[in-house]
Amino acid sequence: MPCNKTLYPLDWKEIRQRILERATHQCEQCGVSNHSWGYREDGFFICVNKARLQSDGYHRTPFLLGTNKIIMIVLTVAHINHDTVDNREENLAAWCQACHLRHDQQLHQDHAKVTRRQKKYAGQGELFVLE
Repeated sequence: MPCNKTLYPLDWKEIRQRILERATHQCEQCGVSNHSWGYREDGFFICVNKARLQSDGYHRTPFLLGTNKIIMIVLTVAHINHDTVDNREENLAAWCQACHLRHDQQLHQDHAKVTRRQKKYAGQGELFVLE
């Protein structure tokens, strides 16, 4: 999910780089390396050699290897307490997309529920107030 850059400080790129370096460019949850190529299977990330895939005739992203979608890991920096203003080092973690989404799952579900309710009431011409 794209982030709303207006919620982040002007020096966010530097903060992000510092967190990635602290994590040695690996997910601090599952250990997968930043910019590695592979696929997920049974909760594990299986690395593949992108150059070999391309030499075998796979030239588009995302690649398919059998039924597996080949993806490139891009580490994200997560706010552990979900507060984008709290940029203390101990509140930030370098996580792959899967680990970040797992951490934010309840938050995404809550936001989706509010969005569905807003659409429902807007369609009925009623005023909806956030709780």
